[in-house]
This record gives sequence, structure tokens and C-alpha cells, in this order.
Amino acid sequence: MKKYIFLVLALAPIFVKAQSPARDYTNAVLWQQTSGEYRALCFQAYNFARLSLKESLWADTSTKPNCIVVDIDETVLDNSAFQGHEIKKGLSYAAADWTEWTSLAKADTVPGALAFLKFAASKNIETFYISNRDEKDYAATLKNLQAFGFPFADDAHLIVSKGNSNKEPRRQKVVETHNILMFCGDNLSDFSNVFYRENKNTAEQVNVNQALFGSKYIVLPNPMYGDWEKPLYQGEKLNDKDKAKQRLERLKSY
Repeated sequence: MKKYIFLVLALAPIFVKAQSPARDYTNAVLWQQTSGEYRALCFQAYNFARLSLKESLWADTSTKPNCIVVDIDETVLDNSAFQGHEIKKGLSYAAADWTEWTSLAKADTVPGALAFLKFAASKNIETFYISNRDEKDYAATLKNLQAFGFPFADDAHLIVSKGNSNKEPRRQKVVETHNILMFCGDNLSDFSNVFYRENKNTAEQVNVNQALFGSKYIVLPNPMYGDWEKPLYQGEKLNDKDKAKQRLERLKSY
């Protein structure tokens, strides 16, 4: 019996290592893929969006055509299958894998997104899709959106990154011709640069802009990745082990 216990203890680190992905977000991906809570939060976000959009239309005095600006990934398209693929390969993220995934044009819809944007279209409100997907992903992204019948999924309304993740210039380009009634995204950078790009305290800026959430800004849940994680890390050229250690150190406890 003692020999058996010793053998199990000796092998335990091997089992842990074999089962541990490069980045410890298996629960986050499973939550998005399987929980009713994830779907409920998405429906809640888009239900609020519908109500707020009606109010915005009542108050609208602009002479420009009205529109909504939406992010794509984890806002209208669900990429959790890609995240699951990376976990099973023991990776955090591989650019080649992402290109392979987007080329398939098989991302599912985020619950509530399609119905909401179709509702907006019925009110003569256009949708602009501003994404940080690369130009090489453009054709497949358009194909993915069109396969589900997303309104305004065309060359005039899909705006991807051209080597710069800053969305503000692209948002301002839309403002030149349209009145933006609402932004939908899973990342605060989808709404304004004030949250991450101006070296301000993100939590404080959320407090300052609290009245906009649920009205002008509609936030979708994404536990898998995002700009929120970057400020956790100190140092350069950190590997996954370094990042995991720093995440553990940042946890609040008692």
C-alpha cells in the first residue's frame, strides 16, 4: 500500500503537467460553450440594446444616417471553438491556427446578436463591423457573416485592421458620414480609447462613464481573452509560466 501511495505521489506532477494547458483558461472556454449563464448574459445585453436603441431613435435629431458600430469576435461571432483547439494543442495562441480557423468561416453566432441587428435594420439603422481581424481574414469573415444573414455584411460596412489595432481612426471615419447611436463589443477598447490607450485607470474610467453602459455602450461577456489581461503583467518577453505566476500573485485573498 505504501509503495502504491508513493508511486501516485511521484507521478502526480507528471499528470498535472500533462493535463495543464499553456494558459489556464479551460474553465473560461467551457463556461462560454456550455453555460446557460453565458447565453443569458448575451440575451440580456442585446435585450437592453434593443430598448436603448428605441430610446435613442426617439431622441435622435441628427441629419446623418443612423448606425450601430459592432465588434465581431465574441460580440457577433463566437470563437470559443478556436480557443478549445488551442487548449487541446497545449498552446495559448498561434497566429497560423487563427488564420486557419478564420478561413473556415465556421464561427457560430453570439446569442441574440443576429436578431438585434436585424431589428436595427428594420428601423433603417445600418451596422458597421469594425474588427481587428487582419486584411487576410477579410473574405472569410465576410463569408461567415453572410452565411448567417447578418445585415449590412458587405464591403461598405466591414472594416478590418490594416496593421493597427487602434479602432478610433476607423470609428471617426464612420462618424464622418453617419450618426453612431450605439457601440457593441466585448472589450472596452471597442467603445473608446479612454479605457486602455490613454494610460488612465480603467476602473475609474468605467465609473466615470457608468451611465453609458447599457445605453450607448453594450458589453458582451468574454472570459477568454481581452485587453483587461495586459495590465496584469510586469516585464518583457514573459513566457506562459511567468504570466501564470503573476496572475496568481495578483489574486485577492484573505
